[in-house]
Amino acid sequence: MRPALFAVPCLAMIAAGCSSVSKPSNVLYAAGDKATIGPLAYSVTDTEVAQQLGEEPNLRTPQERFYLIHVSVTNASSDEEPIPTMTLVDDSGHSYTELSDGTGVPNWLGVVRKVGPTQTEQGVVVFDAPSKHYRLRLNDPLDDREIAIDVPLSFVHEQLRGVDTNPVPQPDLTIPAKK
Repeated sequence: MRPALFAVPCLAMIAAGCSSVSKPSNVLYAAGDKATIGPLAYSVTDTEVAQQLGEEPNLRTPQERFYLIHVSVTNASSDEEPIPTMTLVDDSGHSYTELSDGTGVPNWLGVVRKVGPTQTEQGVVVFDAPSKHYRLRLNDPLDDREIAIDVPLSFVHEQLRGVDTNPVPQPDLTIPAKK
């Protein structure tokens, strides 16, 4: 009788140890690579960091900084597919949701968005977040994995906004010919 009482808990522990519940794996793609979730393939084609959007009198300023992420979404299916919202996640795990107001955002992708069968949609998603390194988490309610695209911290466009693209023309300087 005693061996049976001892054997039951041992067998239960062995069975619990043998059950393999695999945790979904996380996948991180580089910017420019195609990240595929179901029928949709996402790609980050460019990123911008801005301290303001729009022009006076509709100038918008963020609480932190505007992150404008240029994305391309291709639908490989034969049905129209919705493009889910995306989330910006920093290295500490803090997340920032897309802004629902695209005022002053050129080529804004919008909030309610779809991509037709075998079509590609391109546009900009915008976030208000501090200056950090991020990944763009692609949300899919049918996929348990975290699939994200690396978004490197870059101020290239922000620095270019300060460059005068219409410089004042300089007078032609002619070099006299040798005699």
